[in-house]
Amino acid sequence: MLTSLLITLREGLEAALIVGIVLGCLDRLGAGDRHRAVWLGVGLAVVASGIVGVGLSATVGGLEGASEQLFEGFAMLTAAAVLTWMIFWMRRHAATIRSELEAGVSRAVGAGSGVGLGVLAFVAVFREGVETALFLYAASRSASAGAVWAGSLVGLGVAVLLGVLLYRGLRVLSLRAVFQVTGAMLVVFAAGVLAHGLHELQEAGIVPVLVDAVWDTGMLLDDHGPVGSFARSLLGYDHDPSLVQVVAWLGYLLAALGFFFRPTHSPAGPS
Repeated sequence: MLTSLLITLREGLEAALIVGIVLGCLDRLGAGDRHRAVWLGVGLAVVASGIVGVGLSATVGGLEGASEQLFEGFAMLTAAAVLTWMIFWMRRHAATIRSELEAGVSRAVGAGSGVGLGVLAFVAVFREGVETALFLYAASRSASAGAVWAGSLVGLGVAVLLGVLLYRGLRVLSLRAVFQVTGAMLVVFAAGVLAHGLHELQEAGIVPVLVDAVWDTGMLLDDHGPVGSFARSLLGYDHDPSLVQVVAWLGYLLAALGFFFRPTHSPAGPS
């Protein structure tokens, strides 16, 4: 549940931040009557993202055996790659995202284009929605559907609430701190997704096993038990990991966290 909450909170807050910036810019330009075009773009993006999520689940449900393992393996590796890109993209562009969006809104208003505003909102929200669908699919491989749904709804609810408060000018929290904390936690989650993806490809015979089980802590903490499942979904815990899984998990984690916490010289981002 915590994993899906974290994912939807992060992605939902990014989407809410983008929509809030666009609406705020329209208000400052005296084009408040264009809000409808923005909300239309947001609505279409939500529907399209839902279709992607349903299609992803339906595709997996029709696969069995090695085909399912291959699909899950490559989907998890893709999720880990996209998640990593998203984390570092936001870290790099946090300081300029507002000015870039406002420039796009100004151009659309200047051209008298409601369609342009709708497309701007659609593209921004749809990107977050597709990422969310992919990440939740990866999270659902190690958690129950009920836990994923519960966490997702709570995360989205909190993200929407924070987005409304931010739009109304209430500085209830530091966005820099939120993105820093959630980004670090998502790096750990991505390491687990990478390891699980490699495990599925090992099951399919695509990736060599080398050493089948470096250790076995199943007697202490079974990864299918209540606590073990939680650790599996959030941290990528496996009570009997292969050597490839251990090396990939540890190597990714050290490299990604090293880059993530490396000091930047860019201007201050949103706070």
